[in-house]
Amino acid sequence: MTLTIPGFGIPGFEHIRLPGADGVELAAAVGGSGSPIVLLHGFPQTHLMWRHVAERLADVHTVICPDLRGYGASDKPAVTGPDVYAKRTMAADVVTLAAALGHERFALVGHDRGALVAFRAGLDHPETITHLGILDIVPTLDMWNVLRGASAAVGYHLFLMAQPPGLPEAMIANSADAFFGSFLDAWANDPTAIPGDVRAEYLRASAAAVTSIVADYRASAGIDVTHDQADLDAGSQLAMPVTVVQQDWGAQLGYDAAAVWKAWAPDLDHRLTRAGHFMAEETPDEIAEAIQDLLAR
Repeated sequence: MTLTIPGFGIPGFEHIRLPGADGVELAAAVGGSGSPIVLLHGFPQTHLMWRHVAERLADVHTVICPDLRGYGASDKPAVTGPDVYAKRTMAADVVTLAAALGHERFALVGHDRGALVAFRAGLDHPETITHLGILDIVPTLDMWNVLRGASAAVGYHLFLMAQPPGLPEAMIANSADAFFGSFLDAWANDPTAIPGDVRAEYLRASAAAVTSIVADYRASAGIDVTHDQADLDAGSQLAMPVTVVQQDWGAQLGYDAAAVWKAWAPDLDHRLTRAGHFMAEETPDEIAEAIQDLLAR
């Protein structure tokens, strides 16, 4: 089904709905031709965050940019159990979506929340993910371990949305623009990278998805930790080439970010950027180049 997103399509891309896992449908922008690559967005954004990078990659790749379940124009299933917004389930969405387009193997790059989904997909579907790109996170289990003391205030929203259902949703819904807008303001080194119309779309989409966004974060304080710990205990690692691009969070929070990633990814290219959190929008040439370098390995 073709999906109309007036004024917010990626130029030259088709906007369609595709099946995910468990009957969920995902909205996705699809364009270009060549070997497939899936790009997963972060918080508080939609697939639009990839607009610049996607155009740069589409000359030589089939580029697929879905909205994650619970975000943007994708379905927002009710929380009927802990698995609904588990990263394992969201990773299955991505594999199912790509298969619906005829891609049994593909490269995968994620930013922020999408990077957590990509990480899980790499562990759960090593036969499917050929290359893995990660922008500005550490894995969920490591994230909780490095957020300590006063420095953990940078991640206050993680603790807020980890609380039992009810209060977080009400607090955020009652000040949605202020809440979501605060991250767009605080996390961008170059505020002009997110123009007013795109910012307004991020705020509109996030305000319409408070319950599912909180459920996504709450899963990362519960079932996602369980899944990561099981893989750590089993000695599981990412089998494919991995590139991580991130701000120097290790220096800010007092840990060795490259070492954290090396424990999970033996074939690792770890890069630091001077861009802010929204690096795909702030420095799209840098991110596109990092992705092309990854795909060449």
